[in-house]
Amino acid sequence: MANGATADDKSPSRLIDERIRALGDWRGEMLARLRALILEADPDMVEEWKWRGVPVWYHDGMVCTGETYKTAVKMTFAKGAALDDPAGLFNASLDGNTRRAIDFHEGDAIDEPALKALVRAAVALNGKKGGKNG
Repeated sequence: MANGATADDKSPSRLIDERIRALGDWRGEMLARLRALILEADPDMVEEWKWRGVPVWYHDGMVCTGETYKTAVKMTFAKGAALDDPAGLFNASLDGNTRRAIDFHEGDAIDEPALKALVRAAVALNGKKGGKNG
């Protein structure tokens, strides 16, 4: 399509930017802050756009997603069940064998140091060969 941009022509980072703007409320602000923390924790993180509108962050495999719902922004860690969570951030998807999630609601504070540590731990787990789920 000459001079006509489609979603396929846009970078994942640009699509995530657009999603944040389109939300236009606390969820966009929360997703933007979570994204910034993910990228601060690991500057080599790769952003992708999957499943019709879900930001996904990768480093040596999937690290986490940033899903938005009416009353929550959910950060799901692909291998969260294998991660230590000393700060007790995980508060959703606790029954599964693989994933763990953090649901953020309007007005929730983010324990930024703990979240960045969790992201770094997920990246480290992805880098291990032969580890659980990896």
